[in-house]
Amino acid sequence: MLAAALVHLARDGYAGMSIDGIAADAGVGKPSIYRRWSGKADLATAALSKLQAEEPRVVGNGARARLVSHLRGFRASLLRPNGMAMLGAVLAEESRTPELMALFRERILARRRRLLHDLLAEGIASGEIRRDADVDAAVNALVGSFYARYLAGQPIGPDWPERVVSLVWPSLSR
Repeated sequence: MLAAALVHLARDGYAGMSIDGIAADAGVGKPSIYRRWSGKADLATAALSKLQAEEPRVVGNGARARLVSHLRGFRASLLRPNGMAMLGAVLAEESRTPELMALFRERILARRRRLLHDLLAEGIASGEIRRDADVDAAVNALVGSFYARYLAGQPIGPDWPERVVSLVWPSLSR
C-alpha cells in the first residue's frame, strides 16, 4: 500500500492521488487502507517516512565522517525519481491541507533534524565539536543547502555532502 501511495504521490501529486486508486493498485479494498491510516495525509506521510527509513545506515569514524555519511543518504533520497517533486507536492498543499504539512514535519522533517542533532551531540560528547557550537544553525545549514542548490537549478553532485560539511565544520569543531 505504501509503495502504491508513493507511485500516486509522485505521478499525480497529493491533490491528484486518491485512496480509491491506491487501493486498486495495491490490490486491497479501501477498508484495508483505513484500518491502518486515518486518511490521505496519514497515508502519504507514512509512505514518505518509509522512504526515509530506507536510507543507508550512517557509517564512519568520527562526527565529521558520520555527518557526511548521513548527508549522502539524504542526497540519495532527494535524487531518487520524483524525490524532490514529492516534497513539492507536500509544500503545495500547505494552505489547503495543513494536517499534511503537520504530519510531514512530525514524521519526516523532525526525524531528519533529530538524527543530525544526535550526530552533532555525539561529536560534542566525543570532544570533536565545541560545546558552544550552534547546533540548530548547523542543522539548518546542512539540510537547507540541498534545497537551495536544487531550487537554484544546480546539480546536487556526489561531492555536495562533503562540500557542505567542509563549509560548516570549521564553525563546529575545536
